[in-house]
Amino acid sequence: MTDNLTLTTTHADGHLALVCVSGEIDTTSAPLLRTDGLRLISQGHPHLILDLARVTFCDSSGFNALINILRCARAANGSLTLAAVPDRLSRMLDLTGVSALMPAYSTVDAAMRARLDTAPEPL
Repeated sequence: MTDNLTLTTTHADGHLALVCVSGEIDTTSAPLLRTDGLRLISQGHPHLILDLARVTFCDSSGFNALINILRCARAANGSLTLAAVPDRLSRMLDLTGVSALMPAYSTVDAAMRARLDTAPEPL
């Protein structure tokens, strides 16, 4: 039995949005993650924080969705920050070098503080 993906935007103020991600990110659900991230960017929130504490699984399609969101955020002069990244996904990000492009923090509070301190206004 799969754990359905749930995305909940818990904060969307100014240029920053926080999305809590729950469940499995796989070939079936990765498009939902990508679409939701791109929607928030297009709505004027180019700095995204994804709370991944409740992600139970992430395959390569989920990894690709994160990279696509990052590319779109950067194109909008924004960023993608991760919070509470599960160990397996953290290792995948480190092994591929992508962790250097997507800062990760142990908690949502730490990620929020970091983004609020460093997120420039989009052009």
